[in-house]
Amino acid sequence: MPAPFVTALRRDMATLARRHPELASVARPVPVEVLDPGFPGMIHIILGQQVSIEAADAMYARLKVAIGPVTPEGILSLDDPAMRQCGFTRLKAEYARGLAIAAVDGLDLERVSASPDDEAIRTLTGLRGIGRWTAECFLLFCARRRDVFPAGDLALRVGWQELAGTTAIPSETQLRATAEAWAPRRSAAAHLIWHAYLRRRGRR
Repeated sequence: MPAPFVTALRRDMATLARRHPELASVARPVPVEVLDPGFPGMIHIILGQQVSIEAADAMYARLKVAIGPVTPEGILSLDDPAMRQCGFTRLKAEYARGLAIAAVDGLDLERVSASPDDEAIRTLTGLRGIGRWTAECFLLFCARRRDVFPAGDLALRVGWQELAGTTAIPSETQLRATAEAWAPRRSAAAHLIWHAYLRRRGRR
């Protein structure tokens, strides 16, 4: 686990808890989620689109059994039945192959990881199947940025509704505006809200 990032995120959580009562109510300790950097991590996030964390982790594990290190060449070596066996839907297989082709053609996700947030999001969302949620999750979990908040995530929206005690689930726009108060520690805020959401449902 990348200790410096985890240490910094935990420090950010402590700061947020002192300043914001709703976030202070989240039970500790809070696990910090990190994914592989670069291409493998983006494939993991594509697998995680619209499914649970547990399902995404299981599918990614099957993929690593099938091809070993997750590389563009490894993805392109899989035929449709093999992709389905790993857990890819038809669309996710298209997205993964498109990403692999882009990587072979010169897309450097490590370089994208080092670029400013807005530039990275523009680059990533120019690829088929990668919207803002996927791009922001890549920056948070793979590039390990400390001030990213995927406000379109339904668990974050519901989790914040529960913590704040509001009657309605906030829209992405509303939650993104709320999250401005947590800058420059929005990644820590996301982890706190996700943890509260999962804990309430008896999940890790």
